[in-house]
Amino acid sequence: MATIKSTDETYEDLIKKNKIIIFDFFGTWCAPCTQIAPVLEEISEEMKDQIVIAKHDIDSDPNFPTLNGVRGVPSFFLYKDGELKSQQVGAKQKSGFISWIKDNI
Repeated sequence: MATIKSTDETYEDLIKKNKIIIFDFFGTWCAPCTQIAPVLEEISEEMKDQIVIAKHDIDSDPNFPTLNGVRGVPSFFLYKDGELKSQQVGAKQKSGFISWIKDNI
C-alpha cells in the first residue's frame, strides 16, 4: 500500500479508521515536499503493517491544515488512536523520519 490521499472531507474518517496515521501536509509548489515524496512512498510500503501515510494538499484542502495550525510545509502530524501524538516540520532523511515514527508508535 502506497501513501493515500487525504482531503478536508476525508481526514476525520482516516483518523478513525487507522490506528496510526501520519498526515503529510504539502504544497505542490514546495521543493522539499517533492523531494521527500518518494521517501514517504518507501516508508509507507516498508511499514505498511504499522502505519498509514496520508498526503494532504494544503492549497486544494486548506481547512484541516488550518485546524492543525500548519505554518510551514512539509509538516507531518502523527495520530495514534485518534489523538495527535507528535508533529514535525521540514524534510528529513529517511533514517531520521523512521526514527521519529518509531519513537511515537
